[in-house]
Amino acid sequence: QVQLVESGGGLVQAGGSLRLSCAVSGLTFSKYSMSWFRQAPGKERDFVAAITGSGDSTYYIDSVKGRFTISRDNAKNTVYLQMNSLKPEDTAVYYCHAGPEEGEGSADYWGRGTQVTVSS
Repeated sequence: QVQLVESGGGLVQAGGSLRLSCAVSGLTFSKYSMSWFRQAPGKERDFVAAITGSGDSTYYIDSVKGRFTISRDNAKNTVYLQMNSLKPEDTAVYYCHAGPEEGEGSADYWGRGTQVTVSS
């Protein structure tokens, strides 16, 4: 059974920092690209950042470049999102996503999310 469990969300003032974690079990972690998405109230779920299975490449939406850093520890089956200089518009539920890389089939997986609230 595949599980993705996010943690690290909370309430922080604008300009503050949070570090999200996503612990993954039930799959070959290094063969999955990992991503963070977020969904603000009344809006669609949007891509935020991604990292390849090896950790060699990362991708970000423009609005978080220079503020957020995605990383992974394949020995711990965990992906992280370090969020600095947080803004009220970063307020959302943040979801972890696992997407298979070549040769791992087609199933992808989601966590249940963790709430991030940034006060002004």
